[in-house]
Amino acid sequence: MQVLQFTDKGIYCPAGDFYIDPWQPVERAVITHAHSDHARYGNKHYLCHHDSVPLLQLRLGQDISVQGVAFGENIRYNGVTISLHPAGHIIGSAQVRVQQENEVWVVSGDYKVENDGISGQFEPVPCNTFITECTFGLPIYNWQPQGVIFSNIRQWIQDNQAAGKNSVLLGYSLGKAQRLLHNLRGVTEQIWAHGAIYITHQLLRENGWDLPEIHRITPDTPASVYKNNLIIGPPSAADSSWMRRFNPYALGVCSGWMQVRGHMRRRNADAGFALSDHADWTGLLQAVKATGAEKVYTTHGFSSAFARYLTENGIPAQEVKTEFGDMDEEAGMPETITNDQQDPS
Repeated sequence: MQVLQFTDKGIYCPAGDFYIDPWQPVERAVITHAHSDHARYGNKHYLCHHDSVPLLQLRLGQDISVQGVAFGENIRYNGVTISLHPAGHIIGSAQVRVQQENEVWVVSGDYKVENDGISGQFEPVPCNTFITECTFGLPIYNWQPQGVIFSNIRQWIQDNQAAGKNSVLLGYSLGKAQRLLHNLRGVTEQIWAHGAIYITHQLLRENGWDLPEIHRITPDTPASVYKNNLIIGPPSAADSSWMRRFNPYALGVCSGWMQVRGHMRRRNADAGFALSDHADWTGLLQAVKATGAEKVYTTHGFSSAFARYLTENGIPAQEVKTEFGDMDEEAGMPETITNDQQDPS
């Protein structure tokens, strides 16, 4: 049974008459998470996890029609049962389980399998068909444990302090920034942040999230306050005039693309930390196998290579083209991958 279809508007459930993360306006949209390539403006009604509601309202407007549900809560549309399950990508991120009669399909949205301490623990959902992202679906992408990465970041900050430099870390304003702030709590006496990060951060604090106090950078902020402190900005701040106020500084970029040699140099960074909010190669394989899916569709990322590998290893898989990934910081053009690196066998 073809429970879900791939259309020019997005992933569609004909029986339930709803779309999952549509990229064109529709009547009913089920949203996996609040990143702008998955939650777009113009839908008549949104369904998402409770924690995503204020984030959608911040990004799409307070007047949107949005319903929040708990993980595991069943919603029925025209005889089709929908439930959301933890994805571990960012705060509020969810996988979407869709059941029609005895057939179960799951749409992963974006996910990672390591618990980052704030986004929740990914939970594999048994299904007949699994639609998975594979942003980092090549075997060269294997992340170090989070504890090791943050230990390296803390040491980098200490080294910068000893050298008389401020430490600037770049990470996406929704997801990466909260992960950095949660896990770097107390690393410096104060933490300063770009306005885009500060606004999201304060919204989450107002909604009960245990995040540290930070300070907003404004044009009137004196340069002296940055000394020996951590500054966090969005990826768009790189090579911008916004950076000049922090001189002298060292720049660190936090992204899965930092796993590939040479990408740090292309970003004019002093340090690169392969800290990703997406599953790596091992995590993707782990997630797919844990679902027990008989069929897998791969989307956004190295979808062709990952589908080929799954098929060659006994799990029928097919690549599907979608419009996800264009607006998430992990979706910037990756380092050029050679032909031998593309082959995951």
